[in-house]
Amino acid sequence: MMHVKQTHACRFCGCGLDHVFVDLGLTPLANRNLRADEISAEQSYPLVARVCKSCFLVQVDDSVAPEAIFSDYDYFSSYSDSWVAQACAYAAEMIARFNLDATSRVVEVASNDGYLLQHFVAAGVPVLGIEPAANVAAAARQRNIPTEIAFFGTNTAKALLERGVTADLTVANNVLAHVPAISDFVSGFAAILKPHGVATFEFPHVLNLIEKLQFDTIYHEHFSYLSMLTTERIFAANGLRLFDVEEITTHGGSLRAYACLAGAKHAVTQRVAELRERERQAGLDSLSGYEGFADRVAGVKRGFQAFLAEAKTAGRSVAAYGAAAKGNTFLNVCKATADDVIEVYDRSLAKQGKMLPGTHIPIVDPERMRTTKPDYLIVLPWNLLGEVQGAMRHLGDWGGRFVVAIPQVRIFDA
Repeated sequence: MMHVKQTHACRFCGCGLDHVFVDLGLTPLANRNLRADEISAEQSYPLVARVCKSCFLVQVDDSVAPEAIFSDYDYFSSYSDSWVAQACAYAAEMIARFNLDATSRVVEVASNDGYLLQHFVAAGVPVLGIEPAANVAAAARQRNIPTEIAFFGTNTAKALLERGVTADLTVANNVLAHVPAISDFVSGFAAILKPHGVATFEFPHVLNLIEKLQFDTIYHEHFSYLSMLTTERIFAANGLRLFDVEEITTHGGSLRAYACLAGAKHAVTQRVAELRERERQAGLDSLSGYEGFADRVAGVKRGFQAFLAEAKTAGRSVAAYGAAAKGNTFLNVCKATADDVIEVYDRSLAKQGKMLPGTHIPIVDPERMRTTKPDYLIVLPWNLLGEVQGAMRHLGDWGGRFVVAIPQVRIFDA
């Protein structure tokens, strides 16, 4: 059973939150990689996810201000080849489905380094990016992607409207879960959409989090964990109507929700009704669907700690690939250290030379693996396993093997 503890209020419906989904203890910010001179000032914060008994929104406590997380950010989307390819496919699909052209405008919120908008620009469709992290926005501007530095919400939307900025398509990939004031955020999209415009939102599906034990996707910057049932309620309360939904593979299984204004022409698809029923069958409209998760997480932790102990006893070295936020949650929850995992490889120049938060494992160039020759390589962004196996296949040259640890430890030959 879930631990019951009276606390806080639901960030959407205001109902008291007294059901703990999982308590992951004290962890540092998952995307805050450290220089050596920053270790002494590092802070950790409670990471507790609760589920609302009224609207069933799973949410973490507000223990860190968004400005402390997103104003300077180490995540650059363009360093994932598969992510850029998916963005290209998305742009082509949206252009065809909604007849976007040089008279249209696409506005992306949390546009990162322009990895997605560049494909609309190449097709001759005008764009505007909105990105709160100044360092990441600068990278987009260097690509000639018009980008504003701002947190999106009703105030930002009003400022855009005053300048005559409206959208035929708004894009919000992996950001709906990142905003604490979720109603204010969604209302902003309703404000800038043209009468028949479309808003798409991509976010990890809480059903996959539960069924596949993806607890490592829980961290402070992910304020919410969403089902379609809850998302539909949030949209309806803030001026949007859900008319279509797709299940996509990104981040271990996500939803792409399509929304429009209440009076827009877009008809509701059968996929909405089908997913609504599946979620109800899984119990996502009752507290019973969220019970027992914490005990299953404890089992994963024990299994990974046993793997590390066995590797050490056998004298085998363990490294990791991908200085990803999910990996940092995982390693910190499992109490791993630089004695357990000697180094982590990452292509991002912004991350190399730093250390992972909490564990202080050094982040190095992937080429270093040819020198270190680890026996095991843990793929922390397990959703990119295929991409990593292809890029690091030379691990097999010395008999090294790949490892993923969610939902349990699995070992693969290189």
